Amino acid sequence: MTIFALSFNIIDFSMKAIINYLRQLQANNNREWFNAHKDEFLKCQARWNELVEEVIKEISVFDPAMANLTPKDCTYRIYRDVRFSSDKSPYKCHFGAFIAKGGKKSGNSGYYFHISTGGDDCYPYCHMLAAGDYCCEPEVLKILREDIVNGEGDFDAVVKQADSTFTLEREGALKRNPKGFPADAPYSEYLRLKYFCLVSQPDDVFWEGEGLAKRIAEKFATTKPFLDYINRAIEFSREE
Repeated sequence: MTIFALSFNIIDFSMKAIINYLRQLQANNNREWFNAHKDEFLKCQARWNELVEEVIKEISVFDPAMANLTPKDCTYRIYRDVRFSSDKSPYKCHFGAFIAKGGKKSGNSGYYFHISTGGDDCYPYCHMLAAGDYCCEPEVLKILREDIVNGEGDFDAVVKQADSTFTLEREGALKRNPKGFPADAPYSEYLRLKYFCLVSQPDDVFWEGEGLAKRIAEKFATTKPFLDYINRAIEFSREE
């Protein structure tokens, strides 16, 4: 078992210090180490929740539907569900938050961000900002694809409105157009998407210094038209 000494200033809970904690948790992902450093975890968690609250406030300026959310509505437990995973490490190596109308369990698309080590099996990116829906229901996918074909480029336009650091998540994309759409359908590259999600991968420097919540919100503001497009399809699917 590898045990690292924490080079951790418990007075200064900057994002840099939290990232340092997570990297050492990754190297010592066991209950013995976690319990021995529980105070550090709780202080990291408190600082993360403070950031989430600040980001909610900033996002609410341009997306008022998020105004009444709390960090509890948007954040996740540190404990991994290992029941169906070959990796039995008990703890996640990231802090994440999903800010969506109605909260993380609402089924709406939203704004997701996390800081991480890149060591989690489900989160290969070290740090991430993402906007959209990573797990569209089949009916929502169908509506989105029909909207894209019939929308005369409106989906392409909202994708291009996003900050240039965002790219569409193309993992799992189909090699051919889905059933019901001809091979020469317009905007076929979008029809083949499995996930309707814009992703940005900021480096460590992005998380340092003053004004972090504002920087995050400014990035997300450019994705709101994309989010509105996805949520329109989600809402329509609920009416059918």
